[in-house]
Amino acid sequence: MASNGESPATDGAQGGMRIDPIQFEVVRSALTQVAEEMAAALRRSAYSTNVKTRQDFSCAFFDRDCRPISQAFTQPVHLGSFVELIPTSVKTYGAENLEPGDMLVVNNPFGGGSHLNDVTVFGPVHHNGELVGYVASLAHHVDVGGGAPASIGPFQEIFQEGVIIPPVKLVKRGEMNEDVFKLLLSQIRSKRVTTGDFRAQVAANTVGARRLVDLVEKYGIADFDQYVAAVVDYTDRRTRAEIADIPDGVYGTEGFLDYDGFSDKVVNLKVEITVEGESVFFDFYGCDAQRRAPVNSTKAMTFSACAYALRALMAPDMPVNDGFYRHIKMNAKPGTVVHAIHPAPVVGGWETQVRINDMLFKAFSTGMPEKVASSTKAMMAQAGFGIIDRENGEYHCNYEALAGGYGARATSDGPDAVQQHGQNTENAPVEEVESHFPMRVSRLSLIEDSEGPGKFRGGLGMRRDYHFPDDPATFTVLSDRDIQGPQGIFGGMAGRKAFYILNPDDPEQETNELTSKCVVELKPGDTVSFQTPGGGGYGPPIERDPEAVLKDVIGEKINHQRAKDLYGVVIDPDTNTIDHSATNESRQKLTSSRNEN
Repeated sequence: MASNGESPATDGAQGGMRIDPIQFEVVRSALTQVAEEMAAALRRSAYSTNVKTRQDFSCAFFDRDCRPISQAFTQPVHLGSFVELIPTSVKTYGAENLEPGDMLVVNNPFGGGSHLNDVTVFGPVHHNGELVGYVASLAHHVDVGGGAPASIGPFQEIFQEGVIIPPVKLVKRGEMNEDVFKLLLSQIRSKRVTTGDFRAQVAANTVGARRLVDLVEKYGIADFDQYVAAVVDYTDRRTRAEIADIPDGVYGTEGFLDYDGFSDKVVNLKVEITVEGESVFFDFYGCDAQRRAPVNSTKAMTFSACAYALRALMAPDMPVNDGFYRHIKMNAKPGTVVHAIHPAPVVGGWETQVRINDMLFKAFSTGMPEKVASSTKAMMAQAGFGIIDRENGEYHCNYEALAGGYGARATSDGPDAVQQHGQNTENAPVEEVESHFPMRVSRLSLIEDSEGPGKFRGGLGMRRDYHFPDDPATFTVLSDRDIQGPQGIFGGMAGRKAFYILNPDDPEQETNELTSKCVVELKPGDTVSFQTPGGGGYGPPIERDPEAVLKDVIGEKINHQRAKDLYGVVIDPDTNTIDHSATNESRQKLTSSRNEN
């Protein structure tokens, strides 16, 4: 409902036209459905596990002024990028150079994009020769060339990370531009899968364009434009009302990435959020200068973090379009790790971006403790590998971002082994991965005792072991949290840190712990164990309900000793029952010890 209690479209005419509130809702839902149907077409047509199963893609519709109007919420981290990428690309290429049926392809990180794997295909939509708007689909491709398979290797320049694509015409008047397509594919290892994913993006845009033309033909271009404007105005009013409900003040915090991939210096991050009336200003003054290392976030990535954090504090049914985005003001100095400039490497910018998200919620926790979660895994946790199939010679590449523990909240535990914040991808099923690649997932499990203890505990991390029994492979880890685990808030404790281990279960050699940003050449029989962190706790552990502790022990999420040492709950290991007298005594000792410290 509108913040003033009226129907969302009855508070005035748009350009002299009276907006019917029922028709308004019909059109608003139809515009959303355009993007959702694009997403369905892309997912059903794609070849790679990363797109068709993990849903690492996003779709959107922009009006003729390149304002975002509707978006499919498959990957929220992408959607802030769209806001800058489409207007910049149209301006660079020239709207006058685009004809009906044309589509451009682009992944330029310094022109509104993110890292090179995130490739956008978009094009204009026309009706009777008149421009209606633009449809766009973005997909994370499993390989875009560069120095390592899956294109997520830790390098020191953008040129080493893969093919850089300025806005160029991939589709001309409805037909693939084969010369451009061949040029792109010649840079890429996984040609068959990449071909399928590109064609799926083209198909998604074609579906979106068709549905928009249907709407224009039903309502007429004039009325269609009026309703689009009304949708944006409605969102603008609701956004201002939602921001007004956030307590005025200055919210600030600092954070860091553990490791940049090339030096032992942490990557320092700092944010200050000013909320005043109906405006929100995100200031990243004080962040480190950009590094010759894979930790640099583009301006669009950082903006996306701000957009997601603000949207998460609003009502669940809050629309997201230009009426929302226009209220996000951000200062991120060019040449820093939160606004990288050419030729900085940006492949690991998502690691920085999701850590920024975590920091934003931590900052807001001082004014809205009931609305935010404790620290999550706060890393993209990217894993990729390349392997050549000896049966047919095909070069396979696989990419996935692994789940981890979510932070605890004011009234509930953090979920175990899930994606966090703007990540909305699914975990790749073991059966699907093993059916497509000559390797095995030898272990997939929750990690016992990895939670951040608290009155409400953080979620457990996840372990996924990649085993290559018969063939050599190149494996890449692009992640973080190998120095310190996610922190708790309001007395909650930190979750277990992440581990990356080569051949973890081999009794004949010492455990080989890998760094969070590395490329490893594997020989047949090798295994890489990727272990994500647990989420931070919320509130003191000794305030946790003993029955909840017992449930976790029975569920093998924590052990008996941890229950006693950190939660003060004594459980008989033979009967799995709580010894209430011993528990009271144990908690009194923990309380005394905490007060002394």
